Amino acid sequence: MSSLPPEHPAELIERVRIAAAARTPLHIVGGRTKDFYGEAVSGEALSMQAWSGIVSHEPTELVVTARAGTPLAELEAVLAERGQCLPFEPPRFASGGTVGGMVAGGLSGPARASVGSVRDFVLGARFINGRGELLTFGGQVMKNVAGYDVSRVFAGSMGTLGVLTEVSLKVLPVAPAEATLVFTLGQHEALEQLHRWGGQPLPINASCWVKDDTQASAPELLFVRLRGAVAAVEAACERMAREAGGSRMDNAQAGPDWTDCRDQRLPFFQAPSADVGLWRLSVPQTAPVLALPWPQLVEWQGAQRWLWAPASAAAEIRAATAAVQGHATLFRAGADGAPGVPRFDRPSTAIDTITQRLRAEFDPAGIFNPGRMG
Repeated sequence: MSSLPPEHPAELIERVRIAAAARTPLHIVGGRTKDFYGEAVSGEALSMQAWSGIVSHEPTELVVTARAGTPLAELEAVLAERGQCLPFEPPRFASGGTVGGMVAGGLSGPARASVGSVRDFVLGARFINGRGELLTFGGQVMKNVAGYDVSRVFAGSMGTLGVLTEVSLKVLPVAPAEATLVFTLGQHEALEQLHRWGGQPLPINASCWVKDDTQASAPELLFVRLRGAVAAVEAACERMAREAGGSRMDNAQAGPDWTDCRDQRLPFFQAPSADVGLWRLSVPQTAPVLALPWPQLVEWQGAQRWLWAPASAAAEIRAATAAVQGHATLFRAGADGAPGVPRFDRPSTAIDTITQRLRAEFDPAGIFNPGRMG
């Protein structure tokens, strides 16, 4: 019998087969930078950190393939050398995040509303299912239409479908120009202005509205980032500043601020007290200001809203988001761990049925991150 090639994850497959036979839960982990996200998971740790490395990078084809344990920082450094990037700006909440964790978490940064999410950039994936089989879906081309796109299902699955071993991603060139404008506007006015601009051919890449409590006057500020061709960015800056009375920030200051927004290091993301948790509200961009009496930060042109509130407010928060056809996630629990409060909204019957069927097909023994998504 010929030996397996070095790119074959034989040891991982054997671990899965043993666990499936004994019905032993496995907790799939990478850099453990998102352990706070989702429900608690018990089981034997299956670390992916040793399974790392960039398999291929085709700069002219705008495609990169990397193993799941590859440090996200390493991947982005390689892309930066060729003037490329992951445009959905995956957040990192600590050092050590991995490519597999990025895909499994399914989280995107400030540019999500304009460029798309993680799943929109997944071209293909290789993973180990609950039977210990190594499967490959998708490919390394942007126009892959052969059958159901299973590879994208892994984005946001939080390790509940299988052990992701390799992923191919579409990348994009870094924009030639960037500028950030800041406006003094209340949340209602900021949302209305963003909606007006959204109907115009402007290179808006990201937005962030927040009440700055670090200043004595606590101003309400809207930050808008523009990216694109130099002429388009400059023309948009002049037009938008004139329409809403904004000013332009120095990129040397704005750049780190956007990074801090992406990684939740802005002052807003410091818990105001130990008894509150950070809630993530996903709503339509056109949703009005939600009548909730807690501090908020608004991103994605209104579609993502963060707020600090106690776990006891779960019913009120979820009712308010459901009323505008949205949903709420307890992203980070307070010091008490929010016992008895589900992290995620209960899915609809149709979605729950599909999810259960997928899990039964990919993980019949139910060994992968059981309970992670509730």
